[in-house]
Amino acid sequence: MNSRVEHTDVGAYALGLLDEDDRLAFEAHLLRCRSCEVELTELSGVAHALTGLGPVEDAPPLRGRRPPEVIDMLRRKQAADRRTRRSTFVIGVAASVTLVLGGLTIGAQFGGESTPPAAHTAQLGPAEQFYAMGTPLPGVGADGVSGGLVLESKGWGTHAAIQLSGVKGPLECELVAVGKNGERRVMMGWAVPTPGYGVPGSPDPLYMHGAAALPVEKIDHFEVVTTAGRKILTVVV
Repeated sequence: MNSRVEHTDVGAYALGLLDEDDRLAFEAHLLRCRSCEVELTELSGVAHALTGLGPVEDAPPLRGRRPPEVIDMLRRKQAADRRTRRSTFVIGVAASVTLVLGGLTIGAQFGGESTPPAAHTAQLGPAEQFYAMGTPLPGVGADGVSGGLVLESKGWGTHAAIQLSGVKGPLECELVAVGKNGERRVMMGWAVPTPGYGVPGSPDPLYMHGAAALPVEKIDHFEVVTTAGRKILTVVV
């Protein structure tokens, strides 16, 4: 199997639009990628919103049934996104379905509620949209770093999106949830390339999201730490 697996395949997989090789490769990837597993859980609401609207050949059971004109639009959207920025796929699909079906609203699934995304979030990636739709907890940074955190309590633990600016690369970082009992859980990790994020030469901040099995009510604070052990941001719950 020579299929390329990307984290942005989550939306296409949830809607049943990956070809067989890509689907099998992504399912193997999903077994070892907690971030994609969390995002697939969130996006399953989009797939279920389309259930019962018409047949799709060879679509996995989760992905439901859609009318032919929607199928064609979704497949053309998928092909375009695989050549460009595929992280916006599900948002574009939701907009396409709304137009074809005359006003079907598919809300973003956060906290168990369906909330239509604001117009200014239409082109944001999943982590940035999650952050924009929440109420960020401000962080206290070091060495010019600033940022915040949006939290979502889930039955399985805590889902979080982080925004980070003023961080210079190259380095590697982790977001750690620190429990009230001192327990530490790594929620996500990433690399910061040169020059960095939210700095001259790279003005856009970094947006990431991840999860931990630690419930929100048991968390005291969050830390962004480098793999060298330097703490660059603290967010108190």
